[in-house]
Amino acid sequence: MILPVVCAISFLFAGLILQAASTHAASSTTRYRVVELGTLEQAESGMVYGPNTRGEVVGGTVGFGFGSRAFLLSPEQLDNLHGLPGSDWSMSRGINEPGTVVGSSNSANAIRAFYWTRAGGIRDLGALPGDSGSEAFGINLHNEVVGYSSGPRGIEAVVWNSDGKIQGLGRLRDGDYSRGYSLNERGEVVGSSGSSGSPRGARAFLWTRNLGMEDLGTLTDDTNSEAFAINSRAEVVGYSSGRFGTRAFLWTRSRGMESLGTLPGAAYSRAFAINDRGEVVGTSGSSLGARAFLWTRSRGMEDLNKLIPAGNDFVLLEALGVNDLGTILAIGRDDDGHGNGGHHHHEFSTRVFLLIP
Repeated sequence: MILPVVCAISFLFAGLILQAASTHAASSTTRYRVVELGTLEQAESGMVYGPNTRGEVVGGTVGFGFGSRAFLLSPEQLDNLHGLPGSDWSMSRGINEPGTVVGSSNSANAIRAFYWTRAGGIRDLGALPGDSGSEAFGINLHNEVVGYSSGPRGIEAVVWNSDGKIQGLGRLRDGDYSRGYSLNERGEVVGSSGSSGSPRGARAFLWTRNLGMEDLGTLTDDTNSEAFAINSRAEVVGYSSGRFGTRAFLWTRSRGMESLGTLPGAAYSRAFAINDRGEVVGTSGSSLGARAFLWTRSRGMEDLNKLIPAGNDFVLLEALGVNDLGTILAIGRDDDGHGNGGHHHHEFSTRVFLLIP
């Protein structure tokens, strides 16, 4: 599993006109208006990532028998990115402010990272010398791309520089794998490195040009961690887990790794994104269900369902991204009438929303 934000869903392309998801009067706690981008119908797999400050979102769609196709969804249009020539599978996973998209696409014998622009189309980013496979997960304003390369020597986190040259970032220990998931405008990378056979599990890392790859550790008594996002101040978010459960974390150079806690009554939490204002988004829940959260230093962790207008026919389950304007990308399910997502005939329909401050 590459990311815990994977949803077993595919995109239903009908009804992509932006529409307000609620016209109910705002309550005193309302901090966001809601725009619905569309519905993801369950098929084999699908994910969404973003948004950039133009509200553009990327992801992948699957229909049974049709293969997966990368897409770019903006408020104005839907672009189907198709993948590399001859591919029947592609997934877009990152987008920067100018709208350049990165992701991965299959070839005859491997998965390959790609880079796409409206003007130039799609191109293969390649892999480390001797490797056959690669995937791309994030891109910054300077068109530096982060991901991994794979081959006979295993899996290694990489950065593709703006000139297209690839650089291996190493691993925390010999025999480990590593994957880079996000990078900031300074080219600082976060991800995870570990060994599938080790009881110690994976560890979140921060890679910088000066210090190389650093182990960010875990929360107290935990054995496993992954880092998913970094902002321009090198604040890192992800999750730490062990025998006492899974908790979202925020790591800073001055404070180290801090638990962000959980929503009231929840058993776990994971953080997926952070913006330059220090706003963190993710999911928190239990076996009974999940809720999307917003965390800030001043207010702690809040249920995003309580920060939007009341009277909706959906429940927000996961917040997957937040841009520097504070706009949040979230997914949800139809409300069953009891504040739960998906316990009826629409159980497998996942709806995509932008929450705009």
